[in-house]
Amino acid sequence: MNEIKQAIKHITGRAVVVRGNDIDTDQIIPARFMKVVTFDGLGQYAFYDLRYDEEGNPKAHPFNEERYQGAEILLANKNFGCGSSREHAPQALMRAGIRAVLGESFAEIFAGNCTALGVPAVALEQDAMAELMGLIEADPSRPVELDLPAGEVRSGDRTFPFSMHPAYRSAFIAGSWDSTSVLLSRAEEIGETARRLPYLAEFPA
Repeated sequence: MNEIKQAIKHITGRAVVVRGNDIDTDQIIPARFMKVVTFDGLGQYAFYDLRYDEEGNPKAHPFNEERYQGAEILLANKNFGCGSSREHAPQALMRAGIRAVLGESFAEIFAGNCTALGVPAVALEQDAMAELMGLIEADPSRPVELDLPAGEVRSGDRTFPFSMHPAYRSAFIAGSWDSTSVLLSRAEEIGETARRLPYLAEFPA
């Protein structure tokens, strides 16, 4: 029997602050970079048009700042991941090293796509996010901890409650966030059921 992927209960790391409401999936990963067979390499194109000009010269953007290099938690504002439902957006963030996204709110499909990749997307109240962003901008080396079972985000002596779709949160804690792994873990039982179905059993092996 194949094993279900590991539960995700705690994520701790440095954070990067990406300010702005309604940052859509086209800003996260421009459409011209989606013409790929696999998602490999998409990380380098995360926020590309916000990070580089037409000649490829770097612009002012948190993902280009040395102080945020190696950050694993992205801090965002309202309606992050809106627009197209492209799964390439969370794929690009994950492949850029992001393991969790904390925002004030998310597009529902974006949050679902994040969950399917094992990247929790959790929402903080506006005042809490403003404080957390300020703390990280003042000291980017400050660690941030996401505690899914407790429903809290912690940084130093500050604690912030978060909200998250109950089904997503339960899936991370139980380790069932990857539906493909859950399905494959039951391969023997699926085979047994298939063999009992007349319309399948009649087909030659």
